[in-house]
Amino acid sequence: MRISELSRRSGVSVTTIKYYLREGLLPPGRQTAATQAEYDDQHLRRLRLVRALTGVRGLSVSTTREVLDALTEHTGDTHLVLGLALGAVRLSDETAAHPPETAEVDALVKELGWAVNEAAPARATLAETLASLRSLGVPVDAHTLLPYARLAERTAVLDLDQLTGLDDPLETAERALLLTVLLEPALMALRRMAQENESARRHTAE
Repeated sequence: MRISELSRRSGVSVTTIKYYLREGLLPPGRQTAATQAEYDDQHLRRLRLVRALTGVRGLSVSTTREVLDALTEHTGDTHLVLGLALGAVRLSDETAAHPPETAEVDALVKELGWAVNEAAPARATLAETLASLRSLGVPVDAHTLLPYARLAERTAVLDLDQLTGLDDPLETAERALLLTVLLEPALMALRRMAQENESARRHTAE
């Protein structure tokens, strides 16, 4: 397909596609003339993934390029592909400061029997959240989160079930990214509605 067709099918302007080509986010098409090139479905999938990484996850162009290069390098490792797409795997050895609650999170992960990378950003997020709650006087520890973690396990099964049957690594990464990031507000909305319903069940007079 010509670049105009790629633009029409992807919803991305020709100007933006050319920018992605210059920045190395999109591989060049097959040259058919001095100023013309042909593109295929792989370009379309990669273009959608670029938009998801920059628009949905909010990554910079340089970080998006790093993620895409890593995805290309590790296409045979589905677990790593998903980790890169979802931000569960760091692209560098850079580590953030660890609050004291990090040890509690590590113990919780061990108790759950989860296979979670020690450098996974979610570990730090959980530790920082525990620290913030305690600073506000909320008596919570990692063990309090155990039943929530079990619910998260069931959610993860539903998430990964929706990726069954996808063979293309870029399509898998794109679907995982969109389902996870875009579905999170819906899950939060469902939780809020469930809380309202439970409050009504407990506290509203019959």
